[in-house]
Amino acid sequence: MNQHFTKITLNATGASRLTESEIIQSLWSGYGKIVRCRLEGADRDSVVVKHVHWPTSKNHPRGWNTGKSHERKVKSYQVETAFYEQWAERCNDSCRVPKCLALETHGDEVFMVMEDLDSSGFGGRRSYVSHAETKACLSWLANFHATFMNEKPARLWEIGTYWHLETRPDELKKLDDPELKEAAGAIDQKLSGSPFQTIVHGDAKVANFCFAEDNRVAAVDFQYVGGGCGMKDVAYFISSCLTEDECERQETALLDYYFQSLETALMSHDKDVDFKALETDWRALYPVAWTDFFRFLQGWSPGHWKIHRYSKRLAREVLEPL
Repeated sequence: MNQHFTKITLNATGASRLTESEIIQSLWSGYGKIVRCRLEGADRDSVVVKHVHWPTSKNHPRGWNTGKSHERKVKSYQVETAFYEQWAERCNDSCRVPKCLALETHGDEVFMVMEDLDSSGFGGRRSYVSHAETKACLSWLANFHATFMNEKPARLWEIGTYWHLETRPDELKKLDDPELKEAAGAIDQKLSGSPFQTIVHGDAKVANFCFAEDNRVAAVDFQYVGGGCGMKDVAYFISSCLTEDECERQETALLDYYFQSLETALMSHDKDVDFKALETDWRALYPVAWTDFFRFLQGWSPGHWKIHRYSKRLAREVLEPL
């Protein structure tokens, strides 16, 4: 960290000194890093710093080094900054997010000083989740969706998720599935045309959830948060942590649990929503949301492990009436 950003962190935390103790993660395509900083003289032992710096040369892992790709990433960090400035404080313990201590945009850099969720008891990271942990994540999504039901995504993506059709023309062009390519617009319209819109996380994979020992969860990474149907998050989350056989076996039970959680959350937030109509609409859109992501995946990475028979079955069911 340069002196300017070090000063911001010290001022935000009241620390007398800080040291970068570890790199938690390098950001996608060389756009910076997330580091843990140890503090001295503060009321907390550590913070997590997300430092974004536009790279001088593009190095996308899968070769998508287009101007549009860069523009999308730049906007994603602007959106994440807006989320923490304007929206995050409304997320209570039922959809926990890290507290943001400082934000700075400086030239071609974005700097965020965040609560260290590990120090707050959310130190668990998972590649495989238990049934209880799966339900905890679905409950987080239900509460997040209820919190922002029927709200306009001001300063966020108008339509959330990183695979949204309008932002992915290169991947659509590469898609080697004429039927799915032709139906892409209709699929997108079905999701956008739902009368029940909320704000979606937009990248709700299991890697973006942090777990406490009592199965509570918090979520991070809000670069693609924006408007949309909640089934986008639900389908994407399930795809991130279940095998094709588990998807087949558990689909109904997991959707039942999500909707039970959503109904409770909507009541707690006193949202004026016809829940039965919402559930009917969104249940029908679950395979549509899955197929929308499947469309992106086949254009972006045709050999991806998520392109399996469960995905293909849902896509057939969606494409037939179209």
